[in-house]
Amino acid sequence: MSRSSWFFHTIVRKNTYNETFGVDISKDVFDVYGSTVGHDQYKNDESGFRKFLKALPDTSLVVMEATGYYHYRLAQFLYKNGITVPVVNPLSVERFIQMKLAKVKTDKSDAKAICEYALINEVPLYNALTDIQSECLQLFRLLDAYLKQRTTTKNKIHGEVVLGVPSKFVYRSLIRNKKQLNKEATAIESMILSLVKVDQQEQLTLLTSIHGIGQKTALFLIVVTDGFSKFETASQLCSYVGITPTIRESGSSVRGRARISKVGNRKPRNVLFLCSFNACKHNKACKEVYERIVNKGKRKKLALIAVANKLLKQSFAIAKSGRPYDETYVSVLRVK
Repeated sequence: MSRSSWFFHTIVRKNTYNETFGVDISKDVFDVYGSTVGHDQYKNDESGFRKFLKALPDTSLVVMEATGYYHYRLAQFLYKNGITVPVVNPLSVERFIQMKLAKVKTDKSDAKAICEYALINEVPLYNALTDIQSECLQLFRLLDAYLKQRTTTKNKIHGEVVLGVPSKFVYRSLIRNKKQLNKEATAIESMILSLVKVDQQEQLTLLTSIHGIGQKTALFLIVVTDGFSKFETASQLCSYVGITPTIRESGSSVRGRARISKVGNRKPRNVLFLCSFNACKHNKACKEVYERIVNKGKRKKLALIAVANKLLKQSFAIAKSGRPYDETYVSVLRVK
């Protein structure tokens, strides 16, 4: 599967559509370029969405980049109204524009480039989020923000203590702030758990049977993969997360280090990397991977990345097989 299909595995057959539109979205407006009708612009709100939907010809294909918050609302709106909406990797479109040696970069030109990219490349079909999945992702984003604030607060408390004469008012205020952040984080984690348990209690139990995968990580993997239903193979999932190695070699002069691609979803990649520290000690298969790479003289970070990759493949295999983790049962972990 091509790199352009990183987002979801379903590929659109473009020859079944009469018109292809490229959409470039910004905070206030979104620019649209049709393969035959040219350029137009709409407000990035509900009224603009309805106006665009009304202007769409029958059997239209509307292609947009994955741009975080901005693309989500329009993609969800069009999907719920029966429009086929592929969402492509922004990096793929950027490379496509670079190859064309384009000298002009505007919202209009970007929309046209997305349209042209979709006409000659495979594009992955967008799968709308369920209400539960959407809420869980919002909760995870909020949790991540609170955890970062808590780390900053902890560092500030330490810094004030190091001064030797900390202000009692400042110190107490920081302590109250840390306690409140702890309280909010606990409440969010509890809410996520209750939501996931509605549909995925069995899968949650299976994933947490893997040594190195805690409840928080299991919850996150279930949410971002929609219960692993968005992927047919483990290799597709690893590409989505961006935890597959890339080789940099050319002729006899270029011999670059193998690195992970990082073309994918950064958050699960970071979560799995943190899990790898515990997994390389307590997960037999991961420990073997770690020791094999380190014994070859490779960097420990590279070994931990390999462990994270192994954890993700184990999670995929366990979720698909419906069997709890068993380190003596090898065949269940042999995935594509």
